[in-house]
Amino acid sequence: MTPPLSYLEFHAVFVLPPILLLGWLARRRSGAWWGRRPLSGLGIILVLAVVYTTPWDNLLIDVGVWWYGEGTVVATIWHAPVEEYLFFVLQPILTAFFLFLIPTSADLSLRIPASHRFVGAAGGIAIGAVGWLLIGSPSTFYLGAILLWAGPILAIQWAFGLTYLWRVRRRATIAILVPTVYLWIADRIAIGMGIWVISGEYTTGYTMFGLPIEEAAFFLVTNVFVVQGIVLYMWLLDRAAEVPAIAGAIERSPVTFDVG
Repeated sequence: MTPPLSYLEFHAVFVLPPILLLGWLARRRSGAWWGRRPLSGLGIILVLAVVYTTPWDNLLIDVGVWWYGEGTVVATIWHAPVEEYLFFVLQPILTAFFLFLIPTSADLSLRIPASHRFVGAAGGIAIGAVGWLLIGSPSTFYLGAILLWAGPILAIQWAFGLTYLWRVRRRATIAILVPTVYLWIADRIAIGMGIWVISGEYTTGYTMFGLPIEEAAFFLVTNVFVVQGIVLYMWLLDRAAEVPAIAGAIERSPVTFDVG
């Protein structure tokens, strides 16, 4: 049976409208992040998202962790449909535009204690290690793959700025959770429609209102990547004077940056 919406139509109904609305609000709202600095940060995140997610996503599709309903995709590149690659771009934009509405910053030097960097790196590595252990069992394979894939990124982000992220944790948490809950709902609807199907063999069987916990974990960690990445990027630019190479590049740039 063909699902009522194709994957592309899912984007048109559930992903593009909030992006357009949030982008319009961020551009018009006084005090919101907009312009060259936050958008360049988003651009970097988009490139990293596509490069880092593509092999992981295709591997899981090839294994059979999930597949797509009959007639729901336009075409496939490698093992993933083109709509999946589009999602790699659209989800970070959606989350970033929400973040832009609640600028998240604090006055803190880049020179955070080495012990904080160690704890941050160790935390990310520990998450990856748990993932490595979980992929050994079919029922925890998908969850393990998510944690193993997430660990290195979290280790890098937390090693660089765990102290800063803790300082701005309240707004950062809101910026993560609101888009995540929305995407949980959209994902649950898509699964219910049969746009994509999650394997019972490679999942634990635990759900949140019908949404596999693995899918919930995926959207949570990916939004953590996006929010933390942009927040740390903006922090780096704000404290550019502490890094001579960055400060020099800004001084030579024909574009005026507000780094105060």
